[in-house]
Amino acid sequence: MAQQQGRGSGAVVVLAAAVLLCVLLHAHVAESAMFTVGDRGGWSFNTNTWTNGKRFKAGDVLVFKYDSTAHNVVAVNAAGYKGCSAPRGAKVYNSGNDRVTLARGTNYFICSIPGHCQAGMKIAVTAA
Repeated sequence: MAQQQGRGSGAVVVLAAAVLLCVLLHAHVAESAMFTVGDRGGWSFNTNTWTNGKRFKAGDVLVFKYDSTAHNVVAVNAAGYKGCSAPRGAKVYNSGNDRVTLARGTNYFICSIPGHCQAGMKIAVTAA
């Protein structure tokens, strides 16, 4: 009899742990914010100062809205950002309504259409 009670209480502990894990995961997702790059103007020229005054956290989502026939979004490293070049294997987004989840640290994005990055179509977003 005591053995059966032990098994039952073990199941309760496992169930409680699973519920707690679900609550913690939901809380993390609920804390994430969504930002539209460039606000109403969307992802366009001179958005490089769009981040000024904003605070970002790892897990926040950037929404890039733009004309997909004229622009794209490329996730690059610091050198790609500075030099306006997309390194081989860089992730290219081109739907016109892209969602990118921020990683901790600085996240760099450019438009790789010739001349666009040089004209200010790039952003560096630092997430805590």
